[in-house]
Amino acid sequence: MKAKLIVVATLSIGMNSFAFASGNVHWNYEGHEGPAHWGDLNHDYHMCKDGKQQSPVNLSAAQKEKLDEIKFSYKATAKEILNNGHTLQVNMNAGSSITVAGKTYNLLQFHFHSPSEHQVNARHADMVAHFVHQAADGQLGVVGVLFNKGKANKTLAQLWNNLPGQAGDKKSLSAVNIDVSKLLPANKVYYNYSGSLTTPPCSEGVNWMVLQAQGAVSAEQVNVFTSLFAKTIRPVQPLNGREIKASK
Repeated sequence: MKAKLIVVATLSIGMNSFAFASGNVHWNYEGHEGPAHWGDLNHDYHMCKDGKQQSPVNLSAAQKEKLDEIKFSYKATAKEILNNGHTLQVNMNAGSSITVAGKTYNLLQFHFHSPSEHQVNARHADMVAHFVHQAADGQLGVVGVLFNKGKANKTLAQLWNNLPGQAGDKKSLSAVNIDVSKLLPANKVYYNYSGSLTTPPCSEGVNWMVLQAQGAVSAEQVNVFTSLFAKTIRPVQPLNGREIKASK
């Protein structure tokens, strides 16, 4: 899908819900509540098995194309960090957004997976941050920022210094003054396709923008996350004829 293609996802969004999962049905990343069974846990999750534009995917064989620039306006600071039982989720104060192809999406939250859910040429990065945005018409736009092991990430260190250790716990970040834009690489070229949420209810119509440039995190920082959440990824899904675009 081109960045200018509009596909609307109608979702009920809650700031403290992980990737906007609905209802109280328990799901997990393995066993009888794992990804292979999500679609059978609740009727609201049926797209996890019936959907044809699911995420994540392997971002291989992307077609080079002149895609619209993603204009980042990350001005607000982080509000709080939440341990929701599946990941660490940073909820944002209002005032940050992206604009792409003339459409503005407001930044609601970002959260982490390790390793990355999307693959690049069939390989996972060591970690990823998913920046979840929503436009006025309800469509979600998710920016994926990949990280590989290297030097310690200073912004991530600020977050890790305020970890809520137990599921359901959260800590205010109002006194920390985290500049979220520092998690972004300097080069903002990206892969683009139409996909879905990567957790139940697996709703489709999500405008995925995965940045091609990758940042660095230390092995220790990855280990801190995986010690809290041993498994946080859904397997890659079939493309079913979808094209992956990549900025020239």
